[in-house]
Amino acid sequence: MNSDTSTGYQDKPRSDRMTGAQAVLRSLELLGVSDVFGLPGGAVLPLYDALNEDNDLRHILVRHEQGGGHAAEGFAAASGKVGVCIATSGPGATNLVTAIGDAYMDSVPLLAITGQVFSHLMGSDAFQEVDIVGITMPITKHSFLVKKAEDIPKAIAAAYEIANTGRPGPVLVDITKDAQEAEFDFVWDPRVELSGYRPITKANSKQIQAAAELIAESERPVFYIGGGVGRAGASEEMLQLAELVGAPVVTTLMARGVFPDSHPQHLGMPGMHGTVPAVLALQESDLLITIGARFDDRVTGKAALFAPDAKVIHADIDPAEIGKIRAADVPIVGDAGEVISDLIAAISTSKIGRDFADISAWWEHLHDLQEKFPLGYAPTSDGLLAPQQVIQRIGELTGPEGIYVAGVGQHQMWAAQFIKYERPNSWLNSGGAGTMGYAVPAAMGAKVAEPDRVVWAIDGDGCFQMTNQELATCTVNNIPIKVAVINNSSLGMIRQWQTLIYDGRYSNSELNTGHGTARIPDFVKLGEAYGCLSIRVEREDQIDDAIKLALETNDRPVVIEFVVSSDSMVWPMVRQGTSNSDIQYALEHAPQWEEE
Repeated sequence: MNSDTSTGYQDKPRSDRMTGAQAVLRSLELLGVSDVFGLPGGAVLPLYDALNEDNDLRHILVRHEQGGGHAAEGFAAASGKVGVCIATSGPGATNLVTAIGDAYMDSVPLLAITGQVFSHLMGSDAFQEVDIVGITMPITKHSFLVKKAEDIPKAIAAAYEIANTGRPGPVLVDITKDAQEAEFDFVWDPRVELSGYRPITKANSKQIQAAAELIAESERPVFYIGGGVGRAGASEEMLQLAELVGAPVVTTLMARGVFPDSHPQHLGMPGMHGTVPAVLALQESDLLITIGARFDDRVTGKAALFAPDAKVIHADIDPAEIGKIRAADVPIVGDAGEVISDLIAAISTSKIGRDFADISAWWEHLHDLQEKFPLGYAPTSDGLLAPQQVIQRIGELTGPEGIYVAGVGQHQMWAAQFIKYERPNSWLNSGGAGTMGYAVPAAMGAKVAEPDRVVWAIDGDGCFQMTNQELATCTVNNIPIKVAVINNSSLGMIRQWQTLIYDGRYSNSELNTGHGTARIPDFVKLGEAYGCLSIRVEREDQIDDAIKLALETNDRPVVIEFVVSSDSMVWPMVRQGTSNSDIQYALEHAPQWEEE
């Protein structure tokens, strides 16, 4: 993420008479904001009245505030800029909470602006009064409550600064209705002084040197790369460092695309549903070179048993992450881009004066794992489509320049596994929070940010039913996303756990959306009702034609319902709370698997 605090600012102070509501819009314009997602309500009506006036902002009216929050997230994740959303007080603000929490977990720069009741009514349980600052305090980098119009420019500028620097994240600005209505002499000063807020971007040189020494001595090193490298915009530097060291690379769910899948040093995604080579590379390594990752439980399995023989280099811009889960032998606090550049310089110098440890035996072992355990999938047992095949063909026919946005569940894991990612910001998903309903609105936001790219929302029939109303937003605003509904007529990941862990007791995981005569709802009719080109695919020979038609259709959104097998499972799998060494791989199906 760009840490230049002057980005988008107009440096010349400006003074005009205006209302607080007008000041909000003027501040956003001066910060370089182009698009906002929102929904009006009583406490924010002055702001919406000001939106009627001449300004440079494109406001996109969403159908639900959660959708507006996720759209702002998708905009931010696809573009690297701050996403902005607006909601009214009370339920409007609380509907943003899920998106704010999601952005907090995944380090997405988000500016949420909410209206609040009149300041003299606060604390009286007024209509639609909710303490949204208090509610969001644990899930924001900071929350502002603004009661005076003259405080608005500084609050908006500071919020933008906090969201976009250090470890990116969401910031809330809650503005009372009287502050929006009051007039004042607007003065814009882009210089933001935030007491106590001093993100460390430059790493300690001694720690960099210590890291270089460990890398030189390691015989089984592995780069453990997290989403922080992508947020820092450091993909090119990461490629250079990996090639300089020659060690294998694994990219977490949040880092897919940060390092090219096609690169021979890339082993894939680690974790609960990672590739066998990636999981075991971490588990058997003697050095974890961890950059922008946080040792999430979905990667480590049981933390006490994770990579037991490995020393740890841990670089992160957030000092709170260092040592939180796993003690670091070499802790490095700093921006990922700067840390990587410093490591490149230090290692390049070290290579001149000394020999590095031989890692050829390590690579021989990893290549053997790659040959024995290729990523694949078994034919379905019921004759319905294999969801892995559907998702793989979406990726192959669209190509690496597309943007792929997933909901949460089995389809999310298959999209992470079976689509090849070659560039950063091409894979968007809800990682830390695991928010169902993320895909459609986030894809909408990504398409607004990157209108010339093909944007796919790869969703499940469960997730899709949570936020599909934003298809109306897409149709009305000419945002032609493509939606692939992977319909297995169930909450697929819940069903998988019930199959494997709860002896097939399918308690409340059946959705009845597509297997049999009843279709509740009928996704094709639903898509048509929202003005989308809508297609149902039930046979293998229909898959490519449907995807190609979607790619050719750019005058409206497209919804394709793929009716897939409910028996398909995400493999490999490390059961929660166990060691990664216990990775389960469906070896009994291995002879039937279709290799990539």
